[in-house]
Amino acid sequence: MKIKLALILFVIIFQSCKTKEELYYMQDINSYNNTVVKYTNPTIQPNDILKITVGALVPETAIPYNTIATTRIQTNSLEMMQLEGYLVSLEQTISFPILGEIPVANKSIAQLETDLANRLESGGHLVNPSVNVRLLNAKVTLLGEVKKPGTYSFTENNINLLQALGLAGDLTINGERGDVVLIREIDGVRTVAHFDLTQSDWLDSPYYLIKPNDVIMVNPNGAKIKSAAFIGNATSLVAIASLLISTIILITN
Repeated sequence: MKIKLALILFVIIFQSCKTKEELYYMQDINSYNNTVVKYTNPTIQPNDILKITVGALVPETAIPYNTIATTRIQTNSLEMMQLEGYLVSLEQTISFPILGEIPVANKSIAQLETDLANRLESGGHLVNPSVNVRLLNAKVTLLGEVKKPGTYSFTENNINLLQALGLAGDLTINGERGDVVLIREIDGVRTVAHFDLTQSDWLDSPYYLIKPNDVIMVNPNGAKIKSAAFIGNATSLVAIASLLISTIILITN
């Protein structure tokens, strides 16, 4: 009887422990030293909001091709810039002043800049125009076993998977590092990728760099699932362990 109780106590405590192989990130990272990072230019997607600024040798001639904020406060407000930005339609077009409907399907930000500049110059609208395009609503959503689940905005052209996880405060101790899920939708096609963060091979995958609107899901690990289903929480685990220890002490006395 004493041996059985001791074994039960040992199993419960052992199952609550995690090894470094389950917790350490990229345990083979040294093999990826001095490797090349392949940056990408995401293509414009439906519901993207674009800020487009047009310039010219004579600034006054570019005014009709720019949306104008009504106040200085609005100019410095991201929300107001988004309201005044160009919303990409489900047909992947934008409605641009004077030029009308402009297709943006399969175009990156840089390609749209070139396309608009060419249209303005070849159509006789402006001489040697400059066009700057920025995506105003780039965001990534992180769910599950991260410290701060939510949707996070970013302004960089490229952030990587680890940076995205950093926005949410990293995985919790209960996050399954061996199977992180990323959902990506581009041009109406949904792809699902799985990553083992304890390894480094995903550094060379197309999913190393985050694209706007990606969703990352971190599922609970086995220990978390077992504790939720059988014990419930850490307080219950301590209470059961204490009860078992007390029982063993009573039996042995």
